[in-house]
Amino acid sequence: MLEALLWGAVAASSLIVGAVAGVLRDWNARLVGLVLGFGAGALVASISFELAETGFRLGGAVAVAVGLAAGAIVFYIADRAIDRKEASNASGLSLLLGALLDGIPEQAVLGIGIADGHGVSLALLVAIFVSNLPEAIGSATDMRSARRSTGWILLTWTAIAILCAAATIVGYQLQEIAGAQWRGGINGFAAGALLVMLVGSMIPEATQKAGEKAGLAAVLGFAVAAGLSFAA
Repeated sequence: MLEALLWGAVAASSLIVGAVAGVLRDWNARLVGLVLGFGAGALVASISFELAETGFRLGGAVAVAVGLAAGAIVFYIADRAIDRKEASNASGLSLLLGALLDGIPEQAVLGIGIADGHGVSLALLVAIFVSNLPEAIGSATDMRSARRSTGWILLTWTAIAILCAAATIVGYQLQEIAGAQWRGGINGFAAGALLVMLVGSMIPEATQKAGEKAGLAAVLGFAVAAGLSFAA
């Protein structure tokens, strides 16, 4: 469990790094888009080679299919609620909530993999770390523009990072007590939630900010994460 907490903290630390970067200076939108593209490609590789493949092996097609549907629906409903909040709130709070919503299933899967005896997934770790950065940078920048204090911004993002790191422990415990089908379903749930997030927000935002170069960054991210996955 200590190992799961350690790696969960490493992955979540990029939220704090991004928040610090956001309050210190303004960032070029194209650079943020390229980082988003890289993170999206890395997450696609992690979903394919870490979540779906492992889920099918553990629980079979039915468990993964049920998990995929559940994860997609839960994320979609929660994301719609965030979108409605965003329409009346331009202070960056919606991005903060989105980071929490994305981070919980991502980091739970880290704990699941560690409890399964395969150690930390470097591919998923890199994908989470990179994809967290632009969300935190963008939200912290918006909060600063809304005249939130630096201390409040950093404290809030630290709390989000702690909650995301705690999700790693939850994943670890679930994997310890759940049977093979439940474990496959958990992997499917995380994959479904992440796929909806990727198609609905992360990839469109990357393309909006970086144009067609976002696709090149995504391929690079996919290649790096896939290489790390196979190397492990």
